[in-house]
Order: sequence, then C-alpha cells, then structure tokens
Amino acid sequence: MEKNKIHFVKMHGLGNDYIYVDTEHNDIPDPGKAAIEWSKPHTGIGSDGLILIGRSPSADFTMRIINADGLEGQMCGNASRCLGKLVYERGLTRKTTISMLTRAGIKMLYLDVDDNDKVQSVTVDLMEPVLHDPAQFLTQGEPLPEGVFVSIGNPNYVIFVDDVEAIDLATVGPKLEFHSRFPQRCNIEFAQVLDNGNIRMRVWERGSGITMACGTGACATLVAAALTGRTCRKATIVMDGGSLEIEWRESDNHIYMRGTATEVFEGDIELPQ
Repeated sequence: MEKNKIHFVKMHGLGNDYIYVDTEHNDIPDPGKAAIEWSKPHTGIGSDGLILIGRSPSADFTMRIINADGLEGQMCGNASRCLGKLVYERGLTRKTTISMLTRAGIKMLYLDVDDNDKVQSVTVDLMEPVLHDPAQFLTQGEPLPEGVFVSIGNPNYVIFVDDVEAIDLATVGPKLEFHSRFPQRCNIEFAQVLDNGNIRMRVWERGSGITMACGTGACATLVAAALTGRTCRKATIVMDGGSLEIEWRESDNHIYMRGTATEVFEGDIELPQ
C-alpha cells in the first residue's frame, strides 16, 4: 500500500458509526486531523469519529476514540462491540473473551459466535458506574435541568421527560454539552420510561452531536432510572438506531451492555494534508 494510504473499516453499532484503523499496520501521525476530515459526510468517509485499534502488554487490544471534532474520548460502548466483532472476524484473535484497554480502563468483551464463526452480538462489561466525579461534574454552578449524572468512564447527564420526541435536541444538546458544570463537556441523554418498563432515549453525544445511539449513554440511562425508582436494574433502551439490553447487576455492581455490531464497508483513504 502507498505510504500515505490508510486502510480502514467502517462499522456501526445501531447507527453510531466509526472508522476503524489497525495502527499495527497503519501509521496516523495526527489522529485528530484525520478524524475531522474523514468524518465529514460529503468529502470524507462520514462517521461519528475514528477508532484506533492497538496492542498493549496489559490487554488483548487497545481502543482510542477520536470524536468527529478531533478530540479524544474516554470510552464508547457501541465502538467496543464493533471492535470485538472486527478483531475476531478479521482473524486478529480467536478469543471470544477479549480484554480491551481504553482511557477509562480495561473493559471485557464477550462474543456470541454462531456456527458460521460470525459474531452475532457482543456483551461489554463496563464495570461500575461513578456517580460522583468532580473532574467531570461540578455540583455547584449555573443551574441545570433536573437530571442524574452518571460516569461510565465518560460523563453522561440523563434528563427524564414525558415525551422524548418533543425535545429539540439540536438546540438544547450543544448548550448542555458545553455547560459550565461539565469541565470535560458531557453526553446529554433525554429519556422517557415506557409503559412496559423499557426506556426510549435520545442522545446528544459529546464531540459528535446527535447520534443514532450511544452505548455508554444507554448504560447511564438505565443506572439513572434504577437510582430514581423508575425501573428495575435491567431494561431495554430504545434509541433512534435500535435497542440495547442493559443490566446493572447487583452481584458485582457492574453494568453489562449487549447488542449487535455491523460492518458497512472497507477501503483505503489518503492521510489529510
């Protein structure tokens, strides 16, 4: 391959789409610039950001998340499931239990593989939620709409409403993402508890804007709903791109997310100049 050409795979988890690059075979000197240029829908590949897959002595793989705005994130649940499917189906590992190092620590991926050796779903152990983190959420400052802060390695703020479809997400989302109470900016989730106990959720994702799904946001929504007595500790979170099964287990206090991952296409692209 030409020196300035990078091989990529585009994947999505419920419409939350990223560009995946194996850094063992592709060198990207400026990932932020690449994420901005490649994420553009008309002149680039089009995505919510760039995922860099690497290796580490402490885990099977590493995952770096560069959002569409060029800034690095700590964790992404949908990208985690896609990474698990990609590394298994591309023969980078034969393990069905995979450790993955992120900026939010090591996460475990459990792959459901069918008789044709294809990954049908991935369960991610996102460990324990953090409810108090002054580095991510300031308890004092300008007023916020009533909500629940939950960190799943990255900050999320969950606001419960009667009608999630009535929210003008494009207007209110960026105002809350950059609110002074969020030193690192924040994912903003609007959630509506349904009659069957499941939850309809829409998200404004930090660094990417409106996305069709957010895995960590779905986990934060379940935790917030359980903490406020709106649901039990297991529910289906319904987002624009599809649904995730989320469980906050009492046995270990970990959050488990189960869902699908989909490969869209692969190709080669030039590094941005």
